[in-house]
Amino acid sequence: MVIIKTKEEIEGIRKSSRIVAEVLEVLKGFVRPGLTTWALNKKAEAVIRKRHARPAFKGYKPSFNSEAYPAAICASINEEVVHGLPSKRRVLKEGDIVSVDVGVVLNGFFGDAAFTYPVGEVSEKARRLMKVTEEALYRGIEQAVPGNRVGDISCAVQQHVESNGYSVVRDYVGHGVGKQIHEDPPIPNFGACGKGTKLVEGMTIAIEPMVAEGSGEVAVRPDGWTAYTRDGSLAAHFEHTIAITDNGPEILTVI
Repeated sequence: MVIIKTKEEIEGIRKSSRIVAEVLEVLKGFVRPGLTTWALNKKAEAVIRKRHARPAFKGYKPSFNSEAYPAAICASINEEVVHGLPSKRRVLKEGDIVSVDVGVVLNGFFGDAAFTYPVGEVSEKARRLMKVTEEALYRGIEQAVPGNRVGDISCAVQQHVESNGYSVVRDYVGHGVGKQIHEDPPIPNFGACGKGTKLVEGMTIAIEPMVAEGSGEVAVRPDGWTAYTRDGSLAAHFEHTIAITDNGPEILTVI
């Protein structure tokens, strides 16, 4: 069931989303070769706790996995798409790209966003993949207006990704956000324009293209969480939480 938010509820989501944005901004100046992904996790959690909020992912236990998520962020490197587990043994190397997904809950309201960072100097093909994926996010956001449908977001993302020679990862999708980290409706990154749930003022959703250089088919590592491309191709991931308003989409995960 899609939950329509009041202005007061959207304000609550905005406050948690701003903390998410702050974490991602702090990490932008922190990511570098030689750091472990656990160091990224510690840095992110420190920012969240300083704002008197808590990490939304830590302890999260979805239906597809019997183990609760153990960290504050997801950190997915190179061919890893989403849900990468931070590790004290996983060291970032020059030329890597790392997607960091952050969720925050404050006063019962959630915010969620992701950003893919270059680690030092990266290849031109990695930069292009990140650029196209981020562009696809904003193409989707542009369609998040009252009267449109979820499919308008989905097909805008898909068309931009595929017209640039990449593949959408279909196993994972965006979602509603509010008093739960994952609410209805699901927001796929592929689909037909004009189809799906109608978008109305007061909806709050997370749009999150996950894009692969190769086929887009994924598998999950033995840790039960980390999704990676089966063909080993690079993947990128960008995400914003937005509110649908009569004035158009409002990005909430900004400082």
